[in-house]
Amino acid sequence: MARANRSSSWGDDEDYEYLFKVVLIGDSGVGKSNLLSRFTRNIFTLDSKSTIGVEFASKSVQIEGKNIKAQIWDTAGQERYRAITSAYYRGAVGAVLVYDVTKASTFENAKRWLRELRNHADSNIVVMLVGNKTDLTNLRVVPTEDGTAMAESEGLSFVETSALDSTNVEKAFEVNLTEIYRVVSKKPIVAESELKEIGGVKEGKTISVSSSNNGGYMSKCCSG
Repeated sequence: MARANRSSSWGDDEDYEYLFKVVLIGDSGVGKSNLLSRFTRNIFTLDSKSTIGVEFASKSVQIEGKNIKAQIWDTAGQERYRAITSAYYRGAVGAVLVYDVTKASTFENAKRWLRELRNHADSNIVVMLVGNKTDLTNLRVVPTEDGTAMAESEGLSFVETSALDSTNVEKAFEVNLTEIYRVVSKKPIVAESELKEIGGVKEGKTISVSSSNNGGYMSKCCSG
């Protein structure tokens, strides 16, 4: 059974205007967990274990003058967990698709992950392609140009990162969140009176931003 472990960074849970669910996808071992921990807690672990099921962490950021809370889900890359994690695409407004620049197979599999994402997620989901582990210069086998070409052909944003030395980690998530915000801010707001529950984790009262379905877009409901 999938597990959802929560960790929060700076920012009070009540102090946000929008809540965005973002999923990390890609093969096992590409560095998804370390990208998550580097972005949310500025921590990197050399001997980090493969994620079992699903874990998530939150971080609040300022995007175009708005307080945005990103709830980032780290999905297990192992084949045997795909049936579990596919359910967690539901409600996601953003995705970070990660491959390892030192392993060609992880880049080749990125298109399969993208197909799966598009089969399970909202059609308007904002996707960032990330080539991770650029610090391993001598072991690189996937040229930057290949990542750029795939991103252009699939309509994705693209950046290369190193979770180990922090290169472009903040940029990857902030570009993704900015694009999400620009999509969300153009959509009409539909109020919901019930508590929203994502993956078994209760959030506060929300309003959903949507055209025809909620798509996971959530804005903090204000009172007073």
